[in-house]
Amino acid sequence: MVSLPVIALIQLAALAYALVGGVFLAFSDFIMRALARTEGSGGIQAMQAINREVFRWVFMTMFIGLAAVSATLVATGWLRVAGTPGSLMVAAGLLYLVACFGVTIGLNVPMNDALAAMPARCAKTRDYWMASYVPRWTAWNTVRAAACTVSALLLLAALPQLGAAG
Repeated sequence: MVSLPVIALIQLAALAYALVGGVFLAFSDFIMRALARTEGSGGIQAMQAINREVFRWVFMTMFIGLAAVSATLVATGWLRVAGTPGSLMVAAGLLYLVACFGVTIGLNVPMNDALAAMPARCAKTRDYWMASYVPRWTAWNTVRAAACTVSALLLLAALPQLGAAG
């Protein structure tokens, strides 16, 4: 039998995955495109400001907190929840940890750091912005959005099975 706290953890994690994924989706769908179309260095300056501000708000707390929640889901799914629901929990947690958190740390943050170190009004920065940063950052950001979405869906798929088992 699966305990109520485990079900609550799954529900809250699914909601948080969906919220974080929605932020990433907004960037991939229209924010980056709009920033790229901004004349002069406006898009670069805006992205530099966004990258500074993201550390000060609720999003970062949720994003980092989900790494701990994901590890808890993996452990709980592996050790305490039998069958398909446990496997779905493990898959959701690992997907977030690798394809969202790992991609962020390994790919998006280094690109953000590189952009932060560049003068916004420089032609070389504009070339980097258009030729490398925007397409690469957006592609990896789309991976993050998809990972969050699939993680949420995996947990939602586990819930009815837990109710039937419990």
